[in-house]
Amino acid sequence: MLNGIILLDKEEGLTSRKIDNRLQRLFGTRKVGHLGTLDPFATGLLVIGVNKGTKALTFIGDERKTYIATLVLGKKTNTGDLTGEFVEEREIKDYSDNEIVEAMNSFIGKSQQIPPMTSAIKVNGQALYKSAHKGIEVERKPRDIEVFSINLINHIDNQVVFEVCVSRGTYIRVLGEDIAVKLGTVGYLSTLRRTKVNDIDIKDAKKLDDITESDLKNPCSMIKLPHYQLNDDEYLDATCGRKMKIKSDESNLLLEKDGDAVAVYKKNEYGMYESERGLF
Repeated sequence: MLNGIILLDKEEGLTSRKIDNRLQRLFGTRKVGHLGTLDPFATGLLVIGVNKGTKALTFIGDERKTYIATLVLGKKTNTGDLTGEFVEEREIKDYSDNEIVEAMNSFIGKSQQIPPMTSAIKVNGQALYKSAHKGIEVERKPRDIEVFSINLINHIDNQVVFEVCVSRGTYIRVLGEDIAVKLGTVGYLSTLRRTKVNDIDIKDAKKLDDITESDLKNPCSMIKLPHYQLNDDEYLDATCGRKMKIKSDESNLLLEKDGDAVAVYKKNEYGMYESERGLF
């Protein structure tokens, strides 16, 4: 059985379902999972687990994500991106770069954001986008988000290209609309590209047509926890999920054997390590 992590550079138009189908056929399994998804119009980095690699996704983490987006000012769509229908148009002025930077910087820090109706978030068991397709508006609760950094890359006429690093669960479509409102107009995203997930970079990813078995990566190198090398007896204990006494000051450890991830263990109040998740 082939196991590991795939770094995919998703192309525009691809859905998660199409990606899953291709990878399932390629690796001969139905066990494929994503560390976050991307809208069909968006491109960029997807971190995907295959077989046992799916167990490691939680510990690889996606607390910070970096995107490059193009915001078109003066027009609004019902989806917040170029796939929707135009629903509003407003005059825009000749903004200076400083005005745009000031507007963007106002969003740095913690705030709350209401998810768009076109998102896959479920309310009462129904994905929001399915309700939106039926013309039903559902009340959504605001979510805590954080913008860690935001930088202007380019500004020509009514198009603003910016790079932003945000917390998990932040919708860049909504952020783009909010920036436009801050500038006294409306806007939508014409492009969106994810370039980083935590410290995993798009430069290490491949297009779907170029993925082969050799591109499966060992999760050990991607889990940012202190590593502990198991001896044979400890390996048996770990695979049985037994509590272990390990000489370490760390609160969490990635246990590995011969280069393979075995389990994540955490220290309890008595100084013993107990299994949080088996990865074998």
